[in-house]
Amino acid sequence: MVWKDAVRVSRLKPDKPKMVNIGLKTLMIVLKNGEYHATDGLCRHMRWPLGLGGKVVDDCIICPLHQTTHNIKDGELVEWSPFPLFPPYGKLVGKMSKKKNLKIYDTRIRDGNLQIKMT
Repeated sequence: MVWKDAVRVSRLKPDKPKMVNIGLKTLMIVLKNGEYHATDGLCRHMRWPLGLGGKVVDDCIICPLHQTTHNIKDGELVEWSPFPLFPPYGKLVGKMSKKKNLKIYDTRIRDGNLQIKMT
């Protein structure tokens, strides 16, 4: 396990997800209530980038594509694939894909950088 620099802390705004790449891994980072959170950066079943239009509400990241919701603190699935623009599609995709939690990464601040513990 190794700590990797992800982004300068000064570039993070509260409740605004930011996408970063560390090697081949895409991550989403968000500052919420003074805490830094790092999760998988792509939706678990449609691989959509969560930081591109995703909203953080009540400690949850909401996928901008189909509205699946995960808790940013523990990665737990909160709501599965409702896809409000066309609910039958959401039901179909929800049945074809397994329900999965987001992976969570430990974070720390060093020399003005947010670091992510890569496993």
